[in-house]
This record gives sequence, C-alpha cells and structure tokens, in this order.
Amino acid sequence: MAASKTIITCAVTGAGAYTEKMTAVPITPAQIAAECLAAASAGAAVCHIHVRDLETGGTSMELTHYREVVRLIRDSGSNLVLNLTTGVGARYIPSEEDPLRGGPGSTLSSPEVRVQHVVELKPDICSLDIATMNFGAHAILNTPDHLRKMAVAARTAGAKPELEVFDVGQIDLARRLIAEGVIDEPPFFQICLGVPGGAPATAQAMFSLRQFLPEGAHWGGFGIGAASFPMVAQCVLLGGHVRVGLEDNLYLSRGVLAPGNAALVERAVSIVELLGGAIASPDEAREILGLRQTTERAHVVLL
Repeated sequence: MAASKTIITCAVTGAGAYTEKMTAVPITPAQIAAECLAAASAGAAVCHIHVRDLETGGTSMELTHYREVVRLIRDSGSNLVLNLTTGVGARYIPSEEDPLRGGPGSTLSSPEVRVQHVVELKPDICSLDIATMNFGAHAILNTPDHLRKMAVAARTAGAKPELEVFDVGQIDLARRLIAEGVIDEPPFFQICLGVPGGAPATAQAMFSLRQFLPEGAHWGGFGIGAASFPMVAQCVLLGGHVRVGLEDNLYLSRGVLAPGNAALVERAVSIVELLGGAIASPDEAREILGLRQTTERAHVVLL
C-alpha cells in the first residue's frame, strides 16, 4: 500500500553493547526520552525504544526504565507515536559445555517477560521480530508459538505489532499468522536489511522483499551502517515508510559521527523531500496505520 505521506521512525538507542564510539547513544531513561523528543522535533513521527543497563550501557529488559522513558515522553505533552521493542529476550548463545543451555550473553526469555512493558504501558506500537536466525555472532529465537503469545498480548494492550522481517521466509511466516487471525489486518511490516544473517542492504533485496508482502500491507524499511541513507531513498521510491537512528547507524557520512538522533532524522527528511515526498506528523502516522488517536490513547493510559 503506497502512502500519501512518509512516516519517519527513529530507532534511538537499540540493544548493542556500549563502546567509546557510541558517546551520542542515549543510555539513561532521561537521555533516551530526550533523544526521542529531539527526533520528533526534527520530523520523526515514531520512536522505536529499547532501554539500557545503566552501569554497562548494554541491553536491558528493566521495566522501571521503560516506565520512566514513557512517563517522560507523555508528560512532555508530545504526541509522538511510541514503539516499544519486544526483541530483547530472544538472544541465544549456546553454552560450550552444554548447547542445550544458554551461555554468557544469552537473554532468551518467556513471551510473558518480553511483553510485560507493553502490557503495562500500552504503547501505540510494539515491534515483533518474525525471525529465528543467526544475528551476527549469536542467534535469535522467535518460535511461532512465542510470536502468537506476544501478538495476542500486544492486541490486548492496544498496541499494533510492527512485524520486523529480515528475509523472505519470515514474511511467509507473518502471512500465516495474519491468516490465522493472530495479527490484525492491515499489518505493518518493517523490512530490516544488512544484519549479518539476514538479507543484504541492497536495492534488489528491498524490492524483492517488498514484492512478497501481502496486498494492502503498510510497510517501512531500513538498512544498517553505510546503507542507512541509501535505503531511505529506496523505501521512498518504492512507496514505503523509513527508519533511521543510532540503533542502525552512527554516522552522518563516512568518518563523521552523528551528534545525535535528530541529525539522522533531519537527513532522512531532506531525502524524502528531495524525492518529492512529504513527512507525516504523529497524528497523520496514527491515521495511516490505524492507531489510536492521541485523545483515545490518553483515555486508555488513564484507565
């Protein structure tokens, strides 16, 4: 489904380990909320949110951190569309002594744990990785049964699943879940390219995966690293929405680190507009994706 306006999602922090290169990546709930609001001011309608361990800067599933990020954004009066990840809790690294047990770095958790923040905080959107695959040096596990349980929990919370797909077979699984009625129509897909273990971040791969989406689906896409901005252009040309952010790419250009998420959003806005597109506001994004409007969301949160 081609969109009349382009929704920009900003993935502000991700789950990668903190390094000296990533000084602009937000760590604390206050920093994450501030980056979301800065991205919104730059033109993002949606912010995709992870939280991080306050001591190591690494991945976290801490519910109190999610509460604080969401509270700060909502208390600011912003109508930003909130997209909370459920991807954390899928990582599996087999123990060298016993491959049936997770080794250091594994986060594999039950579906209930992975969606607890979605159930409590009732965001507009939550990501749902339709993927069991190698993911760089480790694997991520998302079995069909786990996906069903998380999708049902998201529906109960009033959150629309953003179906993250990294290759063609995952689109096929998503279509089966839609056919089962586990995921409501029209679905919202995010085509994720360039992750080692998934499809490459090329124009051919973006076009190919786009062709496999069900008719009437809303969709967006992104590439990681140096492919980030070229994939913005590809998505716009193919009629999709776009995603940028420090989760996916640390650089504005070769060797030039981005000072924050807002600079990446500003670059995406300029690409969309140079290609003749227009940027969707948060409320326009809600209308396009069939989400609760701001007043409806406020009522749900107060219940």
